[in-house]
Amino acid sequence: MIYTLMTSSDLITIDPYVLGGIPVFKGTRVPVKSLFEYLERDYSLAEFLECFPSVTKAMASEVLERSEAALFAA
Repeated sequence: MIYTLMTSSDLITIDPYVLGGIPVFKGTRVPVKSLFEYLERDYSLAEFLECFPSVTKAMASEVLERSEAALFAA
């Protein structure tokens, strides 16, 4: 299996013309915040992906991994 590294610009878009500039998963209109809200409400990643099929598992996983790394990098 080949893994490719996603850059931040591969994951998230901030555009004032898309949801007023709220950060969304690139190529979608799904706010990144929605992923965290789902997880906070005890939904699984699989359930989030089922509700938002335009977000790939790789994209969601990478956002979570980078968030974790940012929290513990100090």
